[in-house]
Amino acid sequence: MRRCPGRIGYRYGVTSTNAYEAYAGAGELLRALSAPIRLAIVSELANGERCVHELVEQLGAPQPLVSQHLRVLRGAGVVRGSRRGREIAYSLVDEHIAHIVADAVSHSGEAS
Repeated sequence: MRRCPGRIGYRYGVTSTNAYEAYAGAGELLRALSAPIRLAIVSELANGERCVHELVEQLGAPQPLVSQHLRVLRGAGVVRGSRRGREIAYSLVDEHIAHIVADAVSHSGEAS
């Protein structure tokens, strides 16, 4: 890949004029994904939308904990909720996030 010494992030299509904003946004996304349970939630949602009780069952985590982490992911724009009767079904806003998580998990397995 070509590099241009005077332009930050040139390799990834980020110019110096918008580099800070792009990196700041990426940092916020990575911060939102920094908890292992949030990575597990994203991995579950990669298979389709789920309600809280389904995530609780799959992850074996207490409902208040799952709800708290869903709130963080929602605030970061990673997941969205849509009403399904009396429940809220959560899904990923962007499938790229599932790939980021899968790649990170795969990479951490290679490092061992």
